Amino acid sequence: MNTHNLKRQPINPPHTQVFYDTFHFAQATRVGDLIWVSGQVGLDSNMQPADGIEAQSRLAFQALERVLEHAGARLSDVVELTTYHTRLQAEIATFALVKDAYFPAPYPSWTAVGVTELALPGLCVEIRAVAVAGCDAS
Repeated sequence: MNTHNLKRQPINPPHTQVFYDTFHFAQATRVGDLIWVSGQVGLDSNMQPADGIEAQSRLAFQALERVLEHAGARLSDVVELTTYHTRLQAEIATFALVKDAYFPAPYPSWTAVGVTELALPGLCVEIRAVAVAGCDAS
């Protein structure tokens, strides 16, 4: 870990500042080389949930990628994923195919959790991650 800068730094890409101001949470927090990314969801350009697990998963992974880039990291620096699913058993296979398009081997750790609901009606998946900037295993 980079011990030169252990100060906590909130990460909020410009288009997400409204969430920080309104709901009082950062899209990510970086301390040294460690980055904790808040749950990312599959909202379209109108801030509405996309249609279905595949579309929502792709948008959520794209959002995760953008937040990591603003934090100075890449998807390949992710060491842990936690995903929350409203229809875990019915949709996990489709989700896993999308996940593998964004995370080829070597894979990060992953925990999938079934939940009854997410923050907005219509959301079916939320993705949070922990990354270590610069640890890209490829």
